[in-house]
Amino acid sequence: MQPVIGITTLQGTNPNGLPTVMLIQAYVHAIMQAGGVPVLIPSMLADGGWDVLYERLDGILFSGGGDISLDHFDGQPHPRIDEVDPLRDSIELSLFRAVVEGGKPFLGICRGIQTVNVGLGGTLYTHLPEQFPTVIDHTYPGNMRTVLVHEVKLEEGTRMAEVVGEPILKVNSLHHQGLKDIAPGLRVTGYAPDGLVEAVELPEHPFGLAVQWHPEWLTDQQPTRALFRAFVEAAQKK
Repeated sequence: MQPVIGITTLQGTNPNGLPTVMLIQAYVHAIMQAGGVPVLIPSMLADGGWDVLYERLDGILFSGGGDISLDHFDGQPHPRIDEVDPLRDSIELSLFRAVVEGGKPFLGICRGIQTVNVGLGGTLYTHLPEQFPTVIDHTYPGNMRTVLVHEVKLEEGTRMAEVVGEPILKVNSLHHQGLKDIAPGLRVTGYAPDGLVEAVELPEHPFGLAVQWHPEWLTDQQPTRALFRAFVEAAQKK
């Protein structure tokens, strides 16, 4: 039986100004391509019902999106912090605590890796251009979701390196925040050329990986397909 993968979402509005539950389709396509059945997780369930849905899921994908509120970590206030959604923060941190305690497979993407780090007690750079000295523009403005803009070097002997089968990946980059103080218990598995953490994993967890780039836009790449396939297969074994 195909595993059911929950994907976290964001709130928005349609052209008529009506409230919507939103998710870029690339996440859905990546999970389907890997053999999973995607289910969207509305952030409104933070007030009740998320735990009922959680029990029916085989794995959870923490998707990209807006910034996490400073209420949840010791970070530097900055005017570029935006799209903060208290309900999304609440449900994702609750879901993350559940997957850690319950050993349910998870994959974090962009905001997702930040959720993983914050959920375990880590901190974030709240605006990289002013807080992290580098010549790399990690935001890469414009329509560059499928453009490979920098390398990520993976640490030998990690689950991430084993899954993708390559020591160096070329990735896209679409974020203005990043991991600063790494949470206790997390293992760093990949770095950008400037030293910014780009991948982490939770050792001893059945499948607990997270990346800073957006692999859902790179499913034409074999390492990316291997990542999603390994995640879905781990969820199937749950």
